[in-house]
Amino acid sequence: MTHPSLPRRTLLAGLAGTAATLSLPALAQSDKPVRFILPNATGSGVDAITRAAQNALAKALGHPVVVDNQPGAGGIVGLQALARSPADGMALGVVSNNVVIFPSVLKSIPFDMPGDFTPIAVCGYTPVVLVVNPKVAAANAREFIALLKSRNGDMTYASGGNGTILHLAAEMFLDETRSKARHIPYKGVGPMLTDLIGGQVEFATAALPSVQAHLKSGALRAIGVGTAQRVPAAADIPTFAEQGVPGYIVEAWFAVIAPKNLPAADVKRVHAAVVAAFADPEVKEAMARQGNVINVGPAEGAMPFFRSEMAKYAQIVKKAGVEAQ
Repeated sequence: MTHPSLPRRTLLAGLAGTAATLSLPALAQSDKPVRFILPNATGSGVDAITRAAQNALAKALGHPVVVDNQPGAGGIVGLQALARSPADGMALGVVSNNVVIFPSVLKSIPFDMPGDFTPIAVCGYTPVVLVVNPKVAAANAREFIALLKSRNGDMTYASGGNGTILHLAAEMFLDETRSKARHIPYKGVGPMLTDLIGGQVEFATAALPSVQAHLKSGALRAIGVGTAQRVPAAADIPTFAEQGVPGYIVEAWFAVIAPKNLPAADVKRVHAAVVAAFADPEVKEAMARQGNVINVGPAEGAMPFFRSEMAKYAQIVKKAGVEAQ
């Protein structure tokens, strides 16, 4: 799996490869659930994706699927829980770019990334939008950038945790527009959005699926989407490129992982189930509605992808000036 290098000030996490065509049978139907540990709060983009595919995953795996949200410390809590789980295919995780960013932004983490995990499938990516509380006096990128500069670092922005993809996405926007703002980290996307809607913070970058309902209700306002072209699921949101910020592109990928040393047979079985689930018509419709781009890569390409992304984000973190904490 190959990936183009990122241009200066561009945060891009696309993925290549074709969907795997494995058709291994699921295990015999059992009442024992497969636990999908998410290092994200309810309401996050990863949470929305997993829950949309939950029933199809259960059918393909031959087991009930339980979504277990374990946010905290920007995702460290859930990842540590997954790393400590048995490598039997009954404990899996769905993760985002965050997992390969942690080694660059945290001085110490209680596991080895990616050595303590078995990456199984990079599934696709989801658009990232910059959203504001409706009381913020800006309706487009030009007005928002002008407001940022007039406030001279006084505006506040939220993230789901220090060093997460959403934190970096906001930092890269500030860098690209030569603006300043004050970062307020939260323990997950859910709490972040609660305070953003409540007006305790003024703006944030967020995965499109996590904010679509709030945009439709008017609880939040979108300034722009960080994709190269408009997203069909949110065609009314202009890209930053068409608003005069061509260097700002942000796409958050998501992947299925397991604890380390997952047997090869289980890797193939789970990968086949992931392929089948995301090919399910109802799941495909849900993914399109959320704005996600699905392209399940081969199992053998998942670990190399994680390692290359770690190196890529180490450079991004350095350019963005984010200090390890």
